[in-house]
Amino acid sequence: MGWTLTRKILEKHLKSGEIRIGEDIGLRIDQTLTQDATGTMAYLEFEAMGVPRVKTERSVAYIDHNTLQTGFENADDHRYIQSVAKKHGIWFSRPGNGICHQVHLERFGIPGKTLIGSDSHTPTGGGIGMLAFGAGGLDVAVAMGGGEYHITVPKVLKVELVGALSPWVSAKDVILELLRRLSVKGGVGRILEYTGPGVGTLTVPERATITNMGTELGATTSVFPSDEITRAFLRAQGREADWTPLCADPDAVYDEEMTLDLSAVEPLAACPHSPDNVRPIAELAGKKVDQVCIGSCTNSSYLDLMRVASILKGKTVHPSVSLVIAPGSKQVCTMLAENGALADLIASGARILECACGPCIGMGQSPNSGGVSLRTFNRNFEGRSGTADGQVYLVSPETAAASALAGVFTDPRTLGAFEKIDIPAVFAVNDNMIVAPAPDEEAGSVEVLRGPNIKPFPTSAPLPEDISAKAILKVGDNITTDHIMPAGAKILPYRSNIPYLSNFCFAVCDQTFPERCRKEGGGIVIGGSNYGQGSSREHAALVPLYLGVKAVVAKSYARIHCANLANAGILALQFKDEADYDRIDQMDTLTLPNIRRAIAEKLPVLLRDETKGFDIEVLPVMTDRERAVVVEGGLLNYTKKTSGKA
Repeated sequence: MGWTLTRKILEKHLKSGEIRIGEDIGLRIDQTLTQDATGTMAYLEFEAMGVPRVKTERSVAYIDHNTLQTGFENADDHRYIQSVAKKHGIWFSRPGNGICHQVHLERFGIPGKTLIGSDSHTPTGGGIGMLAFGAGGLDVAVAMGGGEYHITVPKVLKVELVGALSPWVSAKDVILELLRRLSVKGGVGRILEYTGPGVGTLTVPERATITNMGTELGATTSVFPSDEITRAFLRAQGREADWTPLCADPDAVYDEEMTLDLSAVEPLAACPHSPDNVRPIAELAGKKVDQVCIGSCTNSSYLDLMRVASILKGKTVHPSVSLVIAPGSKQVCTMLAENGALADLIASGARILECACGPCIGMGQSPNSGGVSLRTFNRNFEGRSGTADGQVYLVSPETAAASALAGVFTDPRTLGAFEKIDIPAVFAVNDNMIVAPAPDEEAGSVEVLRGPNIKPFPTSAPLPEDISAKAILKVGDNITTDHIMPAGAKILPYRSNIPYLSNFCFAVCDQTFPERCRKEGGGIVIGGSNYGQGSSREHAALVPLYLGVKAVVAKSYARIHCANLANAGILALQFKDEADYDRIDQMDTLTLPNIRRAIAEKLPVLLRDETKGFDIEVLPVMTDRERAVVVEGGLLNYTKKTSGKA
C-alpha cells in the first residue's frame, strides 16, 4: 500500500509518536517564520528559553503587519525584532520587502521541508510542496530552539483536480468553491492533499492561493506535489537547486476523497461575514461597490497583479469606487515597475500601497460606513476591516478589477477576450532587503534593543487542585480570534504589551468583558462550535490568561487556538453533550473539583453549575503531552522543567 505525499514528509520528520489518526506526534521543523504582529512575543519567549542560537535550517523574521507607524510602538518592535534576529541567527526581512508568505515562497521555501510560522496562513508554503503549519508564537520559539512541533495526526483528504480553469476563472474561485462545499469547519482535523491531472494546469502562485485559504476551511494544512511546474518556478527564482520531485505513490490510500472539476468552477464571492458564505458573482451582478482592495498573501503575486493591470490598462476606475493595490513583495513591485504595468495601475486611478499586509489585517483603508468592499483577501470577519458595519466580500483579482471599473459587482467573463499571462522565465531577484544574522563569533556582542512598549509576556501558575469561577462570558458558534483579540491599526501596535491589549479582549462581543474579568478575578468562558477559528495569534490565549481566564468550555475548537490555550496553561474543555451548552448562563458560578488530578491522571472531568445545582461531564481537548503542559501552567513552564525537551 503506497504512501500519500503527506505521509512521506511526516515520516521523514517524525521525532516522536506514531503516525496514526488522532495520535500526538512530534516533528522536526526545518524552517520557521514570524511576522511583526506575533514575532515580538515569539522572540521574547525564545529569549526566555536561554537558547543562544536558533537550531533550524532557516528562520526568518518578517516585517509586514504593523507597518503603519503613527507612534513609536511599531518602530520599536521592528528595531527589537531586527536586533534579536541578528543576535540569535535569524534572517530579517526589512519593512517594505513584502508579505511573509509571498517572500518565503519566492526566496526560501523548499519542497519536502517542514515549516511553521506564527501566522495562520503559513500553509501557503504547501503550494511549493512544503508541509507548512500555522502555529502559536510559543510553538515557533520552541521549534527555533530545537524542540519538536506537536500535532494530532489528522486525516488526509485527497482533492483530485480534473479539467482546467475556464477563462476569467482563477484559483481564488477554486478555494471559494471548496469553502462553499465544505464550510469553515470542513477541513478541521484534515490535511488537504491535491492530486490529479488538474494540478498540472495550475502555476505555483495559483497553488499557493489555494493552500493559503485552506486555513479558512479549518484544515491543519494543505499541500500540492512538487513537479516540473514547481521546478520551473524555482528556476525562475534562481533556486533550481532547491527543487526535488515529490508526489504521492500511485497506489496511495487516503482517508477521504473528493473530486473537483476545474472547468465547472465559476467566478464566486464570499459574502459578509464568513469565508464560506459563498455565492456566484452572476447572482450579485449590479450591486453597488464602494471600495476594492487588491493584495494580501492570498492574491498579490506577480501573476495576479499582471492580470489586474491588463484589465485596468487604458481605463479609469469608476468615480464611486476607491481602488487600492498592495503588491505582495518588492520583487513583484519592481517587476511591475520595470515592465510598465505599475504605470498602467497608477494611470487607472488605483492607489498603490506598500508591499505589506495593510488593509487585510485592518491596517488602514477601512471602507466608509456601511460600505461594500470587494477584497482579494482571505477573511471577511465582521469588523476586521476597521469599519464596524463594513460589508466585505472576498473575490478574485479578476472580479475585483472588473468591478472597480464598473462600480458594481461584475462577472469578469463579461470583459471579452482573455489575455493569458505567463509566469516569467526569470524573476527579478534582489535580496538586498533581507539582512543576514551576525556570525556566531559576533553574536555575543549584539545588543538587543527594547522600547518602552515591550512588556513581559504574562506568567502562569501550575494548575490548582480545584477551580471555582463565574461563567464570565457566553458566546455562540464560530467565534474567531478577531472576536477574542481584535486586529486593526488602533490595537496591533500593542501586540507586545499584553496589559494594554487586555482592554480590548472580546470587545467585539461584549465591551464590559475586561472590566468584569478584573472585578471577578477572571472566570470561565462558555463557547459554541469552532471556537477560536481564524488567526494563529497566541494573544487570543495570552490576553485571557492575563485577565484570569482559567478555562474555556466549548462545543468544539479550531486547531491552532486549542493548542495556544494549552500553551498558555488554560484548560480547553468540550461539552460531552452539546445540549448542556444551553443549560449554563453567563455569570453562573461554576466549579471544576479535583481538576488537577483529573487532568494529570486522565480521569473524568466534572463541571458543576453551583448556581443551578447540576453536574455535567466535560472532555479535555488535549493530548497526553498537553495535559502535562497544562498541569505545569503552560508550555514555557513545561519546557523549562523538561530542560528544553518540549
